[in-house]
Amino acid sequence: MALRFEIAVGLRKGHKTTKISAGKRSITDKSINIRPARLKGLQIKHSKFVRDVVREVVGVPYEKRAMELLKVSSDKRALKFLKRRLGTYIRAKR
Repeated sequence: MALRFEIAVGLRKGHKTTKISAGKRSITDKSINIRPARLKGLQIKHSKFVRDVVREVVGVPYEKRAMELLKVSSDKRALKFLKRRLGTYIRAKR
């Protein structure tokens, strides 16, 4: 909120400040204020393309093994395997 005066008392007391507005990579509505830290890692067209290429090139071996484990219907073993490779259960479930 922009202040008129930089005084210590009154309704609009304090330092002059500006609101943090949604960045250029905002999802839909620019009037909603989003902290810049929340925009980190937002999927834009280029980053999505790069991630898909990396997943295509690097992710083949463990994805293939996970698919084989799921075909044999050992879901728990597949989840544990993916958790070990990806780091967290949430990533493994995806």
